[in-house]
Amino acid sequence: TMLEKLWLLPEREVDPSAALALLCSSAAAVVVWKWLGKRQIQKKMEDARRTRDEGLKKMAKIVQQFREQVPSVQTDAILSLPLLELTGRLREGSLSPKTVLYTYLEKALEVTQQTNCLRHFIPECEEQLQEIQQQEEKGLLYGIPISIKDHIGHKGHLLTCGLVQCLGTVAQEDSVLVKVLKKQGAIPFAMTNVPQSLFNYDCSNPIFGQTLNPFNHQKSPGGSSGGEGALIAGGGSILGIGSDIGGSIRLPSSFCGLCGLKPTAERLSLSGVSGPVNGILAVPCALGPMARDVDSLALCMKALLCQEMFQLDPTVPPIPFNEEVYSSSAPLRVGYYDTDGYFPLPPCMRRALQETRGALQAAGHQLVPFSPPRIHYVMTELFLKTFFADGGRAWLDVFTGDIVDPSLKSQVNDCKIPRLGKKLLSLILKPLFPRLADYLSALAGMRYGGTVPRDVYKNERYLL
Repeated sequence: TMLEKLWLLPEREVDPSAALALLCSSAAAVVVWKWLGKRQIQKKMEDARRTRDEGLKKMAKIVQQFREQVPSVQTDAILSLPLLELTGRLREGSLSPKTVLYTYLEKALEVTQQTNCLRHFIPECEEQLQEIQQQEEKGLLYGIPISIKDHIGHKGHLLTCGLVQCLGTVAQEDSVLVKVLKKQGAIPFAMTNVPQSLFNYDCSNPIFGQTLNPFNHQKSPGGSSGGEGALIAGGGSILGIGSDIGGSIRLPSSFCGLCGLKPTAERLSLSGVSGPVNGILAVPCALGPMARDVDSLALCMKALLCQEMFQLDPTVPPIPFNEEVYSSSAPLRVGYYDTDGYFPLPPCMRRALQETRGALQAAGHQLVPFSPPRIHYVMTELFLKTFFADGGRAWLDVFTGDIVDPSLKSQVNDCKIPRLGKKLLSLILKPLFPRLADYLSALAGMRYGGTVPRDVYKNERYLL
């Protein structure tokens, strides 16, 4: 039989030198393959940086030509105007949109040289300049140069999220938000830098590098809307659009001395806005304005909450800006707390809270202290365990074929710990570092089939 014939085959001794050669060649092939992969990543990053730098040089030449044509422009006077006054001057014609645009382009070049806050200029801003001058009606943001965060879609430009794998993702059309801004006469002129994957309170990625705080280059501008924070605080933009899930507008605004608003989620359209991880329903992203004062935020929201947005994106509730409520001077009843019992409050924030409370009381408003209920449960069960329901797997996947930024390595390494290791570390650290233990426990993820607490589905139906 065939089996008997096989048994009769002569035995051959394995040549050790041949086996060693095979092993060495296999190892060499793996090393070469990895080297080629890293080289390809490096080339993509170099190409992206070269494109960015060429764009900056082209814009610098355009600005220089304008300065030579109109040498009498009073740059400092224009840059010092608050948004409301600037819009008034533009609408009445005492300032031209062209003068304002090139003034801010020049200042943005200066700020990004100091802080590395720009990811790319939008050269189509010159076309938009021509278009708004032909519009019959002047929108609420007529002639206002505006900066947008990296992942907010603008036709013909990348949506990188600071990731190499996104360097080929070019927006095929403007996001709804950009369309509405243009309809209102605004001129998007720059896209700003972000941290890798947007999931960081710093602002650094391996492609475009670290963004610095304009007031102190040894400090961070915050994240993830750090490029916006640095550009606006440095004077290179008067109004910007950021995004926020867990502080990404609020932290850069705080770090850079700005005003920022995180509206209710889905108040502004997310159509055409990119994100590294899809399907996060429990902790939704919100777009919002960043500026130097509250009046600017209000004007931006008035401009965005219009019929144009409601028609372009039917998922946005068609609720316009309520001017009557905003302008009312009627006394308000304001609830406040100085600690939630979970996050420690630093002295600077405690002082800011006290000053705000005093100012509101002096204005005739009633301040009512209260204690937020069940914050520990909200943070561990509703936030962390739903955000990391897969143990961070979806987030880790975005780094495939990429170089992890140094500022994110500790977080990435935490996610890579085996599930059992996370559980054991959580148990060991619980008595000493309870919040860290909660974080590691959440990172362990839920078992397939789900271990979501029943009252999450019972009481928090929006999570579904």
